[in-house]
Amino acid sequence: MRVLRGPRPRVLLVTFAAALCGCSGSIVNMRELPEAEGSKLAPRPGEAMVVFMRPSGTGWGVQSSVYEVVDGKPVLVGIVAAKAKVAYAVPPGNRMFMVISESGDFMAADLRENHTYYAQITPRMGFWRSRFSLEPVPKEAMDSESTRDSLAACRWVAKNADSDKWFNENLPSITEKLEGNLKKWQEKAEADKPRLLPDDGK
Repeated sequence: MRVLRGPRPRVLLVTFAAALCGCSGSIVNMRELPEAEGSKLAPRPGEAMVVFMRPSGTGWGVQSSVYEVVDGKPVLVGIVAAKAKVAYAVPPGNRMFMVISESGDFMAADLRENHTYYAQITPRMGFWRSRFSLEPVPKEAMDSESTRDSLAACRWVAKNADSDKWFNENLPSITEKLEGNLKKWQEKAEADKPRLLPDDGK
């Protein structure tokens, strides 16, 4: 009689890993917003808004934190889990943003008032854990099916008191990654520096 066997351990591991790729990360030190509330977010008159979204489930166990760099210092935009998104209102003009986890990476932006812009937080392989980059969504992709799907896949989150506490407790490490990686980014060729352009908003 033939004995039926269950899936081999290796198959189970592959299946489990594949399932994880679609996982949402836990919301940590942020508050989750109802979709109806988040979808109404818009820049106040005279301001611009950037929506940072992380639609990929890759690296779901690692949080990515996003900052604006102001006068060489980090200002917390939000802590963004896998399949989460955060909106950030800011005065228009030239801005610099940073995302960090194991390391830090940057994105420049030239923002126009009363416009909303989008950037994706994209995972990449790190030495010990996932690293992240910021990828601008260009004008021609703003209303694409891919962008709509990415936005729909993400939950809205916003800062709270826990966010500020986490930021203050981790500020030395954040500042170290800022100072250790910004010079490398500045030395890149201009074509290799991601940038949101004024016309990328709507």
